[in-house]
Amino acid sequence: MKILKNCLALFLSFFKISAFTLGGGYVIVPLIRKEFCDKRGLISEDDMLDIIAMAQSTPGAVAVNTSALVGKRLGGAPGVIAALLGAILPPFIIISVISYFYALFINNTVVANVLLGMRAGVTAVIADAVVTMAAPFVKNKKIVSILLVAAAFAAVYFFKVNPIFVILGGIITGILEMLITRGRRKEK
Repeated sequence: MKILKNCLALFLSFFKISAFTLGGGYVIVPLIRKEFCDKRGLISEDDMLDIIAMAQSTPGAVAVNTSALVGKRLGGAPGVIAALLGAILPPFIIISVISYFYALFINNTVVANVLLGMRAGVTAVIADAVVTMAAPFVKNKKIVSILLVAAAFAAVYFFKVNPIFVILGGIITGILEMLITRGRRKEK
């Protein structure tokens, strides 16, 4: 009975978040973080950062991947199913309705202006996610991480490096940092 209650809570949380979030995965991720880290305290900030990193590095939509990983962390396999259904159903329903009325929406200036205005809100939510995720690194003065973020941004934005190579570089850097840290501990 407890599993069913937990799965229902996961489903409803993700359904609510997904139903009222416009702008895609990078907008829904900070809302998931606020719901499960800040509001409910079910996942630590560090664990959520790990979940987001894994969700971004696996194939598929980041919102769906994040939902599945949070569901797994909080409810095992049934939690994955509940979280995924909650995250996927609202967009499916909305897209089905919009596609039915597509001809009416396509040339409607009110709809076009509403969507244009929503871009500012989406941009603000994404900026909030970036600041929130970067804050622990700056606060803890993790110089390697800060430099890695700056180098990754410069590589993608200025030098047009394929993001896959940036992700691989981050993985290699993380492994090297771990090996160096372990080597220092063994010396002591």
